[in-house]
Amino acid sequence: MIPEIGQFALIVALCLAIVQGIFPILGAQLNIRPWMAMARPVAQGQFIFVAISFACLVYTFVTDDYSVLYTASHSNSLLPVQYKVAGVWGGHEGSLLLWAMMLGLWTFLVSIFSKNLPDEMVARVLGVLGLIAVGFLLFLLLTSNPFERLIPAAPDGRDLNPLLQDFGLIIHPPMLYMGYVGFSVAFAFAIAALMGGRLDAAWARWSRPWTIIAWSFLGGGIGLGSWWAYYELGWGGWWFWDPVENASLMPWLVGTALIHSLAVTEKRGGFKSWTVLLAIIAFSLSLLGTFLVRSGVITSVHAFATDPERGTFILGFLFLVVVSSLLLFAWRAPKIGQGGKFDLVSKETMLLANNVILTVISAAVLLGTVYPIIIETLASLGIVEATNKVSVGAPYFNAIFVPLLVPLVFLVGMGPVARWKKADMPDMLRQLRWAFIASAIVAVVVPFLMGGWSWMAALGMVLAAWILTTAAYSVRQRFKATNTELPWGHRLNSIPRSFYGMHIAHIGVAICIVGGTMVSNYMSDKDVRMDIGDTVTVGGYTFRFDGVIETKGPNFTANQGLIQVLQDGHELMVLRPEKRVYTVQTMPMTEAAIDPNIWRDLYVSLGEPVSGGAWSVRVYHKPFVSWLWAGAILMALGGVVAMTDRRYRVMARREIKAKSEADTVTPKMATEKA
Repeated sequence: MIPEIGQFALIVALCLAIVQGIFPILGAQLNIRPWMAMARPVAQGQFIFVAISFACLVYTFVTDDYSVLYTASHSNSLLPVQYKVAGVWGGHEGSLLLWAMMLGLWTFLVSIFSKNLPDEMVARVLGVLGLIAVGFLLFLLLTSNPFERLIPAAPDGRDLNPLLQDFGLIIHPPMLYMGYVGFSVAFAFAIAALMGGRLDAAWARWSRPWTIIAWSFLGGGIGLGSWWAYYELGWGGWWFWDPVENASLMPWLVGTALIHSLAVTEKRGGFKSWTVLLAIIAFSLSLLGTFLVRSGVITSVHAFATDPERGTFILGFLFLVVVSSLLLFAWRAPKIGQGGKFDLVSKETMLLANNVILTVISAAVLLGTVYPIIIETLASLGIVEATNKVSVGAPYFNAIFVPLLVPLVFLVGMGPVARWKKADMPDMLRQLRWAFIASAIVAVVVPFLMGGWSWMAALGMVLAAWILTTAAYSVRQRFKATNTELPWGHRLNSIPRSFYGMHIAHIGVAICIVGGTMVSNYMSDKDVRMDIGDTVTVGGYTFRFDGVIETKGPNFTANQGLIQVLQDGHELMVLRPEKRVYTVQTMPMTEAAIDPNIWRDLYVSLGEPVSGGAWSVRVYHKPFVSWLWAGAILMALGGVVAMTDRRYRVMARREIKAKSEADTVTPKMATEKA
């Protein structure tokens, strides 16, 4: 009965989404107030029914209802309850339902926190979100029904993929999807503004907080995914340029450009075309990521499905979204306007260069990701000669990413110091001369302190130091410009939170660069055969193999290695890497043992048993690797801080008051005023 309720709730949600996507938009275009007024209650109702459907699917997992095919395929009676709940989004159908619920949640939040917006704008934004929901709900019901029955019911489930039986599954996909789907709000605001012909500072101010929080979620999700892969896969790597990793990185890069472009549109009325196009591209790349993960066109440990029918549906939906959006943009382009003029040396120019570089990086990542797919497709059609399978790996992406990162980081330091409209380059260079000097000193000294100077290490350190020193200078100058008669606390509080958020995010970038530079240039590792009592020294630590014991988990058995870590003859700790075999799927899994701290990680993974009771053991010393994820956290935190800027709240209250006063003006009063 519960599965039928879940499926019925999806059908009701689809009907509401159709109403939400048609009548409010028509009402806004034809000025029919009752139709516009439908937007909020219908949008909220749609979210409620999708949430009911999601709750029904969770119920089938928790209660071990194996008469549902999806539950039987991704759960098991021995599975711990936390993984039964997380297992709901551990496969294609459930993860797509999570996507639909996240979309409904974003729509619900927009309907609640949009009381300061004009009714026409709200109707159009919620209408566009409704049309997107129609696409995904149709996708669910037609090709990916999570409530499909299994007759007869299975006696037990096939179990969740052992790779996913980890805490990372609980938090990583929801956070990543909140970012992915969140860009639909920025897209909806852009399309709504095009429909209404209103591309002004107010539109940018309304859209910017939603874009920032979506960007923060996506960045946090990417960081969590990197951390999860680092400790779960047993390889010791933190970024593999995997196609699915790239699928999340591309909208984040374009979203970064969009945030900066929105700042120019809000403050100077410029970059309107850039802002609209970036909003369209960011959401389109989110849809492209969905296609890559669920179509079977790529091979990845992160991919969900291999059904071409599903891929065709998403590809058609992506084509419809992109073409219709660009046609609307082309129709409205003559009315967009150019905004204020600015000199070659100005804050606007630097932000424009920032947009160009981020877009070029994203395009390069896109090319490297889809190039093998394009070649394979052309070969299958006989257009090109079929050869061995083409793959694009880390050398290509690193060769593109690193050179473009250098000017981008230079702009990160210069941008906050530059003035709007016209800046004085000699004056900026004079102001930042100590930042140049300090960065150069750090680039020379730190690599020597790490035990070996190299050009790549020096480059990474000069970039990180440049961001940190220019951020410190910018904060100092902003603080000096406050009222000196006020106490320190009041002076700090008078600086906008968006300013703090910007620099927290920029510092996060610097911390990431430090982590990536150090671990890439100074990591040491050994892959050795170890008998009981054997030792190996890596990174100044000695690792002694004390044997293997058998352990048992709730749904797996494991061989657990005992690795004693010593330094200068003193025993520090025992690391316990495991080689697990899961009961149902009998899949062997490597669980690394990690001792993390702020300066380094000690990382040990257990390989395969070899002759004579010995084991293959991989040992890593990874300096500063945790800074990668600390930087990702800071970037996401910076976005959250910027979103809470006082001006968004004050403007909202003013606009609500103005709207209320306008609504109370009677025709007679208006005539008398005229």
